[in-house]
Amino acid sequence: MREPEERSRRRSGAARWLTAAAPVAGALPALTFPAPALWWLAYAALVPWLLLLMSAATPRGAALRGWLGGAGFLLAVHHWLMPSLHVFILLLTALLGLLWAPWGWLVRRLLHGRPGGRSVAAALLLVPSGWLLAELVRSWEFLGGPWGLLGASHWQVPPALRIASLGGVWLLGFLIVAVNTALAVLIAVRRARLAAVAGLAACAAVAVSGWALAPLPEPAGTVRVGVVQPGVIDGTGSVDRRFDREEALTRQLAGRDVDLVVWGESSVGRDLGDRPDLAERLAALSREAGAGVLVNVDARRSDRPGIFKSSVLVGPGGATGERYDKMRLVPFGEYVPARSLLGWATSVGRAATEDRRRGTAPVLMEPPGTHGLRIGPLVCFESAFPDMSRHLVREGAGLLVAQSATSTFQDSWAPRQHASLAALRAAETWRPMVHATLTGVSAVHGPRGERIGRTLGTDTRAAEVYEVPLARGTSPYVRFGDWPVHAAAAALAVFLAREALGVRRRRRATPPTRPARTAHGSSARPGH
Repeated sequence: MREPEERSRRRSGAARWLTAAAPVAGALPALTFPAPALWWLAYAALVPWLLLLMSAATPRGAALRGWLGGAGFLLAVHHWLMPSLHVFILLLTALLGLLWAPWGWLVRRLLHGRPGGRSVAAALLLVPSGWLLAELVRSWEFLGGPWGLLGASHWQVPPALRIASLGGVWLLGFLIVAVNTALAVLIAVRRARLAAVAGLAACAAVAVSGWALAPLPEPAGTVRVGVVQPGVIDGTGSVDRRFDREEALTRQLAGRDVDLVVWGESSVGRDLGDRPDLAERLAALSREAGAGVLVNVDARRSDRPGIFKSSVLVGPGGATGERYDKMRLVPFGEYVPARSLLGWATSVGRAATEDRRRGTAPVLMEPPGTHGLRIGPLVCFESAFPDMSRHLVREGAGLLVAQSATSTFQDSWAPRQHASLAALRAAETWRPMVHATLTGVSAVHGPRGERIGRTLGTDTRAAEVYEVPLARGTSPYVRFGDWPVHAAAAALAVFLAREALGVRRRRRATPPTRPARTAHGSSARPGH
């Protein structure tokens, strides 16, 4: 009896170690994003995690490994938030990691044991679909937003950016997870290797076809944009000293034939309605540069209560009246959710001591002298939301502008991760995007997601001019929207419906068990 017990104990111990490895396996895909930017690793980064899920002894064990792996993934992708949120980041990632628990169950349900070709084919569709649904739910702004979507790892891969114009970052993520699923089957399931190879071939065929057949935007001239990046300015009087430096850098653009000047997020720390002197200085800069100046005001407004982050366009005659108030705020960074319950977060990190107010609608602006060019401003991590840039383009934006400030995370991966999102939003919408920051990384990308000009790193302060190509036409993603997510939801709904019907049939086919009769329960008595 001791030998079977010993084997059982060893298996139980091995299972616990494998479960403990799930957060590490889940963290691997973080290496595909900047700064490491090992985009090619994305095609195998999920394989260790998938193998752990496939080998789980029970559905509950697979769900646990899915949860732990999801928490590990989110913690690795957002590790640079630790100085701001401290221990709170562990709670947040643990809660959001729960979104991958159903995914873990799904992987095991389809691929545990010795799955046949039909199960593998279903997994190649349903496992990526489950991943997309987890990403979609956690992309809700009140859960932190879509930072670190797996498809975003391919921001610098031209064929991938072309595919993004068909189905957005979602289609890229679907294909990446499908490739990982096929590789995991190829490694672990000998009898299904032919199906796995066929799956890899299908993924390659879809990718090549998408790249070859995807339409391209039509050129529509150029616009010259000046980006002002003042660099790190801290300490007493930093708000006024930053304005002075931005003013001096903007003067360097005089005579360089720019059509628009863009400053970063929180570039102006005083409300222009309260400070007409600052408004006049900006108007003078506009006259001197011969272009409108798009600034970002982070201050308590004079015309309504509360602090807003607002993109404000200033022309030669002063503020044009075109103003966009940021709509999607950073949880804890710009407001504290349920402050009455979670307000203690301000005492252990850098959470907002006062909530910013939200804008109510997107805004298009027409800079003076640009002959009808309409720009769509976004503020900070709003550039991570595919639907926001898509909406602006549908409304007529010819140029997307993201104003950002990541100085709090200056020496982390965050500035490069944030700048990379401009390539995806440009490729998805066929509209160039200018990503202007206070302290780097500032970057400009053309209508196909291609890099334009020099990237301004975190060690740079400069006023740089970019010749930005414009484009006309409507990309398939702008026209049809998030169709990969809708298709994924439909596929999962069909699968779950079939699972429910199967459970119901099995219950009907199992005859009810009658309770055993006993002498005690019988009315007959011995001897009668």
